[in-house]
Amino acid sequence: PQGDAARAAGRPLHGGPGLGRASYTGLAEYPAAGNELMMLRWVWARFDDLGVHALHDALALRCKVFILEQGPYQDPDGADKQSYHLLGYDEAGVLQACLRVVDPGVNYPEPSIGRVVTAKEARGNGTGRALMQEGIARCSQTWPDRDIRISAQAHLRGFYGSLGFEAVSDEYLEDDIPHIEMLRKAG
Repeated sequence: PQGDAARAAGRPLHGGPGLGRASYTGLAEYPAAGNELMMLRWVWARFDDLGVHALHDALALRCKVFILEQGPYQDPDGADKQSYHLLGYDEAGVLQACLRVVDPGVNYPEPSIGRVVTAKEARGNGTGRALMQEGIARCSQTWPDRDIRISAQAHLRGFYGSLGFEAVSDEYLEDDIPHIEMLRKAG
């Protein structure tokens, strides 16, 4: 559906070498450390459209953070195949951040943002905020007038709150890490 709209609008579906049929690509600048501007190239694609190189980049970054830094758990799961994936590449073509948006009805009634990750070297400079803002915008375009749900690590409650998410559950353990469900109302 998204790819069909891109084809009809004459937008390219290929995000670059190894990216498969990306449904959306775009550029965004954001302030990096030292106040210089860093450019991220965003790729927004369904799982089947990612291509092997982009899929590898996303899973490698998720593994570095979610497995090696935070402890072992099963990261790739069945929800990956029922999701859009947002990848942010720097000017050198290195993946700096990614997330997935799981289709409504898979994990929650609403679309849900998850597997939000930034590379260690890209933290503390606005990359995570830029990633989430882009993810929220893509959700709003793909599912207008729908709330967005997340299962946030509890220590990031303030960060997600600053993006319009409100807590809708008590804390619970997910993969031995305290989490909290949060909801961002449409509009």
